[in-house]
Amino acid sequence: MDVTINPRPLEGRVDAVASKSVAHRMLVLASLAEGRSDIDCATSSRDIDATVTCARALGARVARTRLGFRVSPLARDAVRAAAGTGSPTTLDCGESGSTLRFLLPVACALGGSYRMVGAGRLAERPLSPLWEQLVAHGARLEGGGRLPALVSGGLAGGEFRLPGDVSSQYVSGLLMAAPLLDEGVCVLVEDPFESRSYVDMTIQALSAFGVRVLSQRVEEGGRALTSLRVPAGSRLRSTGTLAVEGDWSNAAFWLAAGALGGGTCVRGLDLGSCQGDRAVLAALAAMGARIRRAGSEACCSHDALLGRTVGVADIPDLVPPLAAVAAYATGETRFAGAGRLRLKESDRLESVGDALRSMGARVRTEGDDLVVEGAPALRGGVVESHNDHRIAMMAAVAASAAEGPTTIRGAECVSKSYPGFWEDFAALGGVAEKREG
Repeated sequence: MDVTINPRPLEGRVDAVASKSVAHRMLVLASLAEGRSDIDCATSSRDIDATVTCARALGARVARTRLGFRVSPLARDAVRAAAGTGSPTTLDCGESGSTLRFLLPVACALGGSYRMVGAGRLAERPLSPLWEQLVAHGARLEGGGRLPALVSGGLAGGEFRLPGDVSSQYVSGLLMAAPLLDEGVCVLVEDPFESRSYVDMTIQALSAFGVRVLSQRVEEGGRALTSLRVPAGSRLRSTGTLAVEGDWSNAAFWLAAGALGGGTCVRGLDLGSCQGDRAVLAALAAMGARIRRAGSEACCSHDALLGRTVGVADIPDLVPPLAAVAAYATGETRFAGAGRLRLKESDRLESVGDALRSMGARVRTEGDDLVVEGAPALRGGVVESHNDHRIAMMAAVAASAAEGPTTIRGAECVSKSYPGFWEDFAALGGVAEKREG
């Protein structure tokens, strides 16, 4: 589907969609915990649907309710009894990296036999060094560190070691698998521990299911590490009803639009959330936008915008919305430490630049940095989404302030994380014409 946007400043209020990151964690843990869980999660997406599909394949019963999901956990004894008695159970992760990286350690810990598959670029996204750590602890894996992969049980606890500059989802997956093992688990993460806030979300989710993660700083041979320990005997237990908070990653696009337009507010956000992308408020304020916080609402409005250096190693998903703002700022904005963007749904370091250049911006990469030279206006143009939801949403925000129309190709990709994006775009006054291609 192509979407053509005619420039018009966005303004008004929208409700935050449910946090995809939190929903993944709640669904996985509810599928493994003792007792039934009701998860308040008003909105879904293709990525969340992938986790639901895999949870059902593992043996959990997941039903959609008016408010979200009702989850009855899988029977672990049945998983073990079925192991080796037939064909492997297929776990289709779709294009969801979270689903894959969370469930790979879980599948190893359950002791069943599984075939993990995916779509899009997921097969290209690496699983090392998590893969090697699982094998070193007894898991039987076939596939050379990529999808499709055959997974057999046998995972033992003990000490797992990971560098801190790889996906934090590896750490989260190990922590979620830990309560399934007889032995305790200690995950040692070397400095620098990037995207730590995502691991904090996992620790918070585990706490909601009665599992405590002991965190401390340690030194080994003069090197600093973070030790994350799940004691032996930890068990996941449902507390009944859980709520998925609003999503800061997607709210960031509307707040960025407010910095370029007439002012926007996003309702239903936890202003004290441990979601790292809450940092969008500080980043926009540093660039000159006006920020207001009240209750569960965050607002952003336009003021003189100035280029800045923004460290994004811990908040890579904020690069697209902030890059849209940077394209209109005075001076140069450098997004430092953005190398992880190369391993997203597209090579996002390149596709952010390609999209903005298609609209008339001057963008370059310097190693792992993305540099955007601001201009008074963008002309508009034709943007390829590269089947990347965040590129399509970035282009829509940038297009709202352009001089001429912008056509976004493959714009349906927003359904990966935000199926209602185009409806909310219109609710804020955006003018978008859809055309099936």
